[in-house]
Amino acid sequence: MRILVVEDEEGLADTLRRGLGAAGHWVDVVHDGLRGLEAARSREYDALVLDVMLPGINGYEVCRRLRSLGDPTAVLMLTAKDGEHDEADGLDAGADDYLAKPFSFVVLLARLRALGRRTGREQRATLQVGDLVLDVAARRCRRGEREIELTARELAVLRCLMEAEGAAVDKQHILHEVWRDTPGGDIDPNIVEVYVSSLRRKVDTPFQRRTIHTVRGVGYRLGSDAA
Repeated sequence: MRILVVEDEEGLADTLRRGLGAAGHWVDVVHDGLRGLEAARSREYDALVLDVMLPGINGYEVCRRLRSLGDPTAVLMLTAKDGEHDEADGLDAGADDYLAKPFSFVVLLARLRALGRRTGREQRATLQVGDLVLDVAARRCRRGEREIELTARELAVLRCLMEAEGAAVDKQHILHEVWRDTPGGDIDPNIVEVYVSSLRRKVDTPFQRRTIHTVRGVGYRLGSDAA
């Protein structure tokens, strides 16, 4: 799933980002309520992991405003508070589920999976286009029965293309999704071309295929599996 984490404790936020990413989810993180509301309104997410005690506006208010705008995104609220009234406040604000700190990460994942099933937007464990298969959780790729060895970045770029289901994916989107955590400032957008070329050499050329297409002025599209 594509998940937005709104959590002001930076250590916890980073732990959630890494853990959810390792579980196969795309994760964005912000640290205050106003930025969380802005992020949730500017991009489509499958779920929000939303802390209650936030600077700016609290999680209850973030959730209320989203619901007042008709946003149906699943919301799992986190709080250091514990008690039935706090839980009721969260649910009354429009949250779908509630988890008190400290919590088990295993339970957090299970609750997100449950929310995904409930909304019909659970992250697919396997992506497939023709005989090209990407196992997201295991981070393995194959074409037919033949395993293809890819680096972590190559897998991430391929995932962006496969998740688009035949639509064109622009370079900036790939850059944001795959290199968002790279320290040291801006990344040269040409690096996307380098990795796409590498993917073509690995998933297309050895199989006499041309499935990764350049869309002029936009980016790339993963097309039919025809030879």
